[in-house]
Amino acid sequence: MRSLLALITLALPLWAHVGSPDIFHEGQAGPYPMFVTVRPPSVIPGIAEIEIRTPAAGVTSVKIVPLRMVGPGSQFPPVPDEAIRSKTDAQFFTGSLWIMTSGSWQVRVMVEGDKGPGMLSIPVPAVASRTLGMQWGLGAGLIVLGLILSVGAVSIVGAAVREGTLEPGVEAGPLRRSNARIRMSVTAVAVVGVLWASNQWWSAEAANYERILYKPLDMSAQVAADDTLQLQLSSAGWFQRLDDLIADHGHLMHLYVIALPSMNQVWHLHPELSGTSDFTHKLPAMKAGKYALYADIVHANGFPETLVSTLDIKELKGHPLEGDDATGSGPAFGSAGPSFQFADGAKLVWTNAGAVKIKQITRFEFRLEDAAGIPAEGMELYMGMQGHAAFVRDDHTVFAHVHPTGSVAMAAVAIANKNDPHAGHTMLSGKLPATVGFPYGVPRPGKYRLFVQMKQQGKVRTGFFDFDATE
Repeated sequence: MRSLLALITLALPLWAHVGSPDIFHEGQAGPYPMFVTVRPPSVIPGIAEIEIRTPAAGVTSVKIVPLRMVGPGSQFPPVPDEAIRSKTDAQFFTGSLWIMTSGSWQVRVMVEGDKGPGMLSIPVPAVASRTLGMQWGLGAGLIVLGLILSVGAVSIVGAAVREGTLEPGVEAGPLRRSNARIRMSVTAVAVVGVLWASNQWWSAEAANYERILYKPLDMSAQVAADDTLQLQLSSAGWFQRLDDLIADHGHLMHLYVIALPSMNQVWHLHPELSGTSDFTHKLPAMKAGKYALYADIVHANGFPETLVSTLDIKELKGHPLEGDDATGSGPAFGSAGPSFQFADGAKLVWTNAGAVKIKQITRFEFRLEDAAGIPAEGMELYMGMQGHAAFVRDDHTVFAHVHPTGSVAMAAVAIANKNDPHAGHTMLSGKLPATVGFPYGVPRPGKYRLFVQMKQQGKVRTGFFDFDATE
């Protein structure tokens, strides 16, 4: 199956949020609301591109600086760079920052304005995900120049031995010509040796760089006789640990289980740690078939990962859902519209449905309505947030678990903002609105399914939506 092949072969070199490396975050830099986009480099060292939009008036300057999430590097930031204000949009700023090593970084945004200073830190997992190949024209040109230099070196040695000490107009004798040929042969061997040694050095450097290319943890899945899902994590040879996971929204793992190929059923589950690197969870009733698994985890240094696997199962009688676990059923992929109706007549409406452009931060907004078409009452936070969304491309090369604050893990936001457990979470009191928005930028054109979850009167409602993303 094409989608499963893509899931296995293309998802592996990518970090958290499969196939979606850009980072989108909505937060507060003191009194100033900020929409921040960070586009990390795909090679390390490399340049991260930063885009900042603020709806607040009175902002006089925005400065940005990269620093480590934890350790000494998090305490001594370098001199910040001034973000450049757009000449056509006074509330839009851009900048670029060098990321010198792989690992868990943050971009600190410092704002000055008429309301005083403000600061916001955005977690940035920076990894080398690929090597850059040399352009064909440049490679061909370098080969030609190399040949000219090599032949020229041999020719210069031959001319120097044969004619270098002769008087003008005197021809070289047989002995000089013989010595010249010998010296030219020795020089040619030396040049070939230098080229061979250079190639060995280049290959060794390339191999060393291959070692730092990001490799997510492997995750194998199987179902035991009692309908218990067993997940085993193992190292794929990169530098992350298996014993340093921290809770995000109160859980060490957030697992999306999606029915294939129609994506008409989804489960949002929370397996428990049963060993250093093993997770288990009692599965609910499920039909026989193939399922895609996406598991979100966060390491102690704030580095997030999304692990992928597939699972073939026979029909399960299963166990009742408990705690924060939730599920939803909907139409087959490609047939969902901008409004999703539940069995009791309530509807989840995509209020700003329309054209979706790739790599452009968009606030996907939704409203839960009751059967009478008015905003629903009794809204509750779902794991500290007004809602959760999952974006999935039809070939499974893109998966992103997004919150109202964006695509970053909340546990990482807390670390970046001095371990504030409330950083990035919905800080609302009293009656909650029936609306929610998710800032995100679709990374590639194609067809997408969007799962949206909101909690009302103790029940998690899951809506299904489809859209096309274009250039």
